[in-house]
Amino acid sequence: MKKILVTGALGQIGSELVTKLREIYGTSNVIGSDIRKIDGIDDEGPFEIIDVTDADRLYDVAKEHKVDTIMHLAALLSATAEKAPKKAWDINMGGLVNALEVARELDLQFFTPSSIGAFGPSTPKDNTPQDTLQRPTTMYGVNKVSGELLCDYYFQRFGVDTRGVRYPGLISYVAPPGGGTTDYAVEIYYEAVKNKAYTSYIGEGTYMDMMFMPDALNAIVQLMEADPSKLEHRNAFNITAISAAPEDFAKAIKKHIPDFKLSYDVDPVRQKIADSWPNSIDSSSAAKEWGFKAEYDLDKMTKVMLEKVEEKLALKNM
Repeated sequence: MKKILVTGALGQIGSELVTKLREIYGTSNVIGSDIRKIDGIDDEGPFEIIDVTDADRLYDVAKEHKVDTIMHLAALLSATAEKAPKKAWDINMGGLVNALEVARELDLQFFTPSSIGAFGPSTPKDNTPQDTLQRPTTMYGVNKVSGELLCDYYFQRFGVDTRGVRYPGLISYVAPPGGGTTDYAVEIYYEAVKNKAYTSYIGEGTYMDMMFMPDALNAIVQLMEADPSKLEHRNAFNITAISAAPEDFAKAIKKHIPDFKLSYDVDPVRQKIADSWPNSIDSSSAAKEWGFKAEYDLDKMTKVMLEKVEEKLALKNM
């Protein structure tokens, strides 16, 4: 990778990924893009307005900037997609095939993330294998399975260097949650700092895989720089760091805020989505094929999250 176009650059992953990539590859070599502009990331380096459902615009920007890599992040997330399934299909799948076509036509390296949402109720719940039954029951999950297959097709049929990971829930103090089922795992830290209490919309005992954003970003760079001859799977690598339920987050937080209280008011829609996902997944293929290893466990992540959230809220209130 020498020159990279990032779609969905203002989202939860993109807003931090663009900064990291610019630190590694140089500010002028990373072009952020999104459907809109906001103050911040678009002021720090090259930025383009792109609606990923506009194939011509996507092609023109990639060609104009002479990029060699597309990192396609633009998508509607799980809970949002359930509220607008047709819109989710149009953006998630229409945008993906447009980006893959640009990669094919311009001979670009290509990354897009999948998710644990690609699994479903019939998938093995514990230590979910890399290769397993995938019958999701959400539009987001259907999009992700379709995307995995589509990326495999473009590699096998056209030789496009496609790569990707299946992300668990991602936790960050930088960007706000964006409509995902695992957003509670971000909200709980903010509420712990502000109010020493949190009401979870996900029920007690609901285990899901999670990952701290620094590990998620490192995984992208590591995979994209990996020797392609060693990638047996290429797309949709299982990666994970933490398997936890709401009460596990509460226990970790109480080590720093002893008075913290956790209560529950379960959202049936998001709970149904969570129940369809694995409790824990097996990331041994990623470890074997490109050396993936997470740095942060729940306690280490919690310490950093609470410190950073407290700093962020203090600055906001100045």
